[in-house]
Parts: sequence; C-alpha cells; structure tokens
Amino acid sequence: MKFPVKLLFSLAIAAVASSSAFAQAKELVVGSSATYRPFAYESPTKEIVGYDIDIIKAIAQKSGLQIKIVNTPWTGIFAALNNGDVDLVISGVTINEKRKQSYDFTTPYFEARQLIGVHKDSNVNGLKDLAGKKVAVVTGSTGDDIASREFGKTSPDIKRFESTPVAIAELANSGVDAVIGDNGVIAFRVQEHKQLKTVSDPNFPKEYFGIVVKQGNKALLDKLNAGLAAIKADGTYAKIYKTWFQAEAPTLPAQ
Repeated sequence: MKFPVKLLFSLAIAAVASSSAFAQAKELVVGSSATYRPFAYESPTKEIVGYDIDIIKAIAQKSGLQIKIVNTPWTGIFAALNNGDVDLVISGVTINEKRKQSYDFTTPYFEARQLIGVHKDSNVNGLKDLAGKKVAVVTGSTGDDIASREFGKTSPDIKRFESTPVAIAELANSGVDAVIGDNGVIAFRVQEHKQLKTVSDPNFPKEYFGIVVKQGNKALLDKLNAGLAAIKADGTYAKIYKTWFQAEAPTLPAQ
C-alpha cells in the first residue's frame, strides 16, 4: 500500500517531535558521593540529603529536568561520568584548569575556602594569631598544607586527625586551640557545639564548586546554568545556603 508523500512527511515530523519530547523528559542520573556532610550524605533512612542535593533539586525544578540522584563513590565518580553511568556530577567538585581540560562546569554554586574554628572566647582573628597554639587539621588536607607552611611541617603544635568531625570534637573538648578546614564542613560542624565559633582569614585563597558534565554537552550545561541563575535571582539559593551554613550567601562570580 502506498501512502501520499504529504502523509509520510507528516508522520516523520510527528516522530521527530515525539522523539524530542521523549529526550527532554529523559531522567538524568546525578552522581554524588554521599560521604561529605553537609554537602551530600545519607540520612538514617538512607535518603541522600545535603546542600548539594538541595541545590540540584532546585535547579532541576526551575529547568524542568527529571533527575535521579545516585550515591557514587568519589574514587569512581569521574569514570561514571565518562562511561555514561551518570549524566552529571554534583559532589563538592572544585573548578580548576586541569579538570576544565576534560570536563565542562556550570557557573559556581559554592565558594570554597579554608576556615578556622575556635572557642567563642578566643581572641584569634586569623592564621597569624595561631602561632604557638595547638592547631588541629585533617591529615593531608589543604588545612594541613596551610598550617605546615606557616608553622613548619614538623611543628609539635600541629595535631593531625583523620576527619574534620574528630578534629572539631578535640577542639570542643579543649584538646586543641583551633581547627583549620574546609569552610562548608567547619561551619556546619561548629553549629553542633554552642561554645565554638568560626574565624575567616581574608588571606586564604578562594576556590569554587561547580556542577560537572561531559565536555561538549552544551544543551545540558545551558539548562543547568539557567536553573542556577534562576534560583540565585529568586532567593532560593540564598535560602538553601542559610539553611545549611547559618550565614548569608556570598556573591559568586558569573563564570
């Protein structure tokens, strides 16, 4: 049976439109390592929650994206993106030139820097004031590098621990005078101890976290950036930031 050319053309257009609609409705798999509280971690009911999770859910809602969040170990998270096991990654990933050679990043969604935790009655105002004091850091971390450069790698005043929660507990128990660590984690953990506060040092360098997609996936990148811009503009971003860090959201660069 032969069909009129016009009918065949109409059917082809309908098929393309249907395929396009299907593609737009495709559920995107989001990879996140749920071991980095407060950015992403498992609740007692095994739900993945955290700052990163709230951010990507808000972006998806604004951009009309269907997402599924999968707990993906950090050690394999970029391989999962390369292999197509996940479509995007949000997991406290620092934007740097080396990574930008292999992946595309959204505009920043978090300002990362080091932060000092001390007791509320401390007169410490910055890194220099920690000279001669016992300082806790996580072994091999950026905080460890900073303290080692400032006070000497073998200084007996530098106390190294396996994780930030353990270091904060040592500070709360007055085993050390200060803790240096990632601002998001330090700010979140200090909230759990009413006798502690945070101190910023303007000399600590700033870095930024971005959402990662495969290089060249401009369509997805544009949707994510549009959603991120929208939640920054309508106050959703500031609300999420304050919920997790009890502070006003910083102004982030556009690129």
